[in-house]
Amino acid sequence: MPGKKVRFGIALSGGGARGIAHIGVLETLEKYGIKPKIISGTSMGAIVGAFYAAGYPPKEILEIVSSRKFHKLINWHLPFSGLIDMDKVQEVMVEKIEKDDFSALKIPFYCAVTNLNSGLFEIKSKGKLFQWVLASASIPVVFEPQIIDGQTYVDGGLLNNLPAASIRDKCEVLIGVHVNHNGPEDEVKGLMTVAERCFRLGIAQNVEESKKLCDFLIEPPEARDFTTFNFNKAREIYEVGKRESERYIAHAFDSVDLEKILELQKSLAKNTKN
Repeated sequence: MPGKKVRFGIALSGGGARGIAHIGVLETLEKYGIKPKIISGTSMGAIVGAFYAAGYPPKEILEIVSSRKFHKLINWHLPFSGLIDMDKVQEVMVEKIEKDDFSALKIPFYCAVTNLNSGLFEIKSKGKLFQWVLASASIPVVFEPQIIDGQTYVDGGLLNNLPAASIRDKCEVLIGVHVNHNGPEDEVKGLMTVAERCFRLGIAQNVEESKKLCDFLIEPPEARDFTTFNFNKAREIYEVGKRESERYIAHAFDSVDLEKILELQKSLAKNTKN
């Protein structure tokens, strides 16, 4: 029925390798009977989201990003506009996802990208799938931008790192997962560390309003112990997502916030009907 809201939706933030924590969160949610029926994502959240929307269970997505092929997705060379290209990411998507089109996905998926020409973010949910996922994950300067229809696109996280608004009106319960937990740092040294810290602090400002749109927000502080390119630590990051979502669910049930407890219980009870 057109316009009917699904029970659960989930918005996944960007965060490079830290986004692997999304996989652990998705697995834990399914363990408790919560399976999102609509998903939005930015950057690594878009990559994980696309595989999930294509029907891959969390453990299989973990195998994909833990595999040698995906681990070596960074193809170091020196193009004019970026240090790294995204060819290897596309190779994995072509191999694992049946068709290069949003319509082929098993659940609706919304992808955030930044248009450098207009200076605005855009949400994509129709047409060619791979090009928009690659654009969403193209960290400025580090990755080559994607040129689509004459426009230059980069990481959606630059302007919309938690695309909650794109699916807020399409689900009854919206879960947000933000893996770029920021806090004081004792030491910030080295060019890459400084650059990453600046980027994370900059994009942190654009998620504050998005967080408010979420009924539940999972934000694992341990994710900050990993860098953007720690794909070789995929299983450790995945465990961070699992632990934090387990802790969050346990806390929600123990909380004195009765309204939130009742909402979560109601969500769990009705999930099988959706």
